[in-house]
Order: sequence, then C-alpha cells, then structure tokens
Amino acid sequence: MNTPTPAPLSAFDKARNGLWTSLQKHLETVYEAERSFRAATAFTTSFPFSAAQTEPEQLADYQQQRLFLRDLFIDETNQLDSLVKAVRTKSYQEDEKKLLLLMILGYIDIADSIFGLLDTHRPSKLDKDEELEETTAKFERVKNFVRLNIKGISGLLPKL
Repeated sequence: MNTPTPAPLSAFDKARNGLWTSLQKHLETVYEAERSFRAATAFTTSFPFSAAQTEPEQLADYQQQRLFLRDLFIDETNQLDSLVKAVRTKSYQEDEKKLLLLMILGYIDIADSIFGLLDTHRPSKLDKDEELEETTAKFERVKNFVRLNIKGISGLLPKL
C-alpha cells in the first residue's frame, strides 16, 4: 500500500510552523526565568518588601534573578518588535498575518504576566531604571500594535 506524498508546505505554513516552534522555545526560557525569580522572592509574601529586613544572601540572589529577568525582558521586547515588523512587511494574506499576530499576542500576554513581576515583586526602595521604563513603554506599544492589527483598523472606523 502506497502512502500519499504530502504536499509541500507553503511559505505561510513554514512561517507559522517556525513561529510556533520559536515561541515555544521562548516560553520555556521565560517560564524558567519566572521560576527562578519566584524562588528568589520566596523569603516574603508581602510586596514591596523591605530590603533592610532581608538577609544579605537572599537579597543578592534576588538582585541577580531580577537582573536576569530584566535583561530577558529587554531582549524579548526587542525581538518581539522585530518579529511584528517582519510579519507586517511579509506578503501574506491579511488573514494569515492576523493568525501570526494572534500567535504572537498569546505569547505577549503570557510574557506580560511574567515580566510584570519586575514591577510587583520588588523592594520598597528601588533605584530608577530608565532602560526598564523605556522597555516597558516599548512592550506596551508592541502589544497595542498587535492588538490593533488583529482587530483591524477598519473595525475602528465609524460606519457611515
């Protein structure tokens, strides 16, 4: 009995499969960073916490994990920005672009809940971090842009 030969994948199917695989790898990294960060904050259940009342080893571990999560947030935001721009400029059909953007939005929503720990799970006194503030604003712009493009600009215009 002969098995039929599968049809070759279209450029869009290859992009969708590649995006899916890539997002899964990124999620593994983000989830691992979340586990490590939460473990480093296990010394308290009250946030923001007092750094003065924390053991030096705990505080050092917290700062190391926070820095790792912060740097990951910056990297992921820059990659998301580039990825969204790439999807937008490809010659896929509008529905195909929306599907890719919907996949990206799912990742963004998960990542947002994890990277939000940088704002909530912190000491009561924290030095200003302009790069983190800029990245947070950029992340919000990317997220809003993706949502807008999924919904479609035509859906925002009043019907005449």
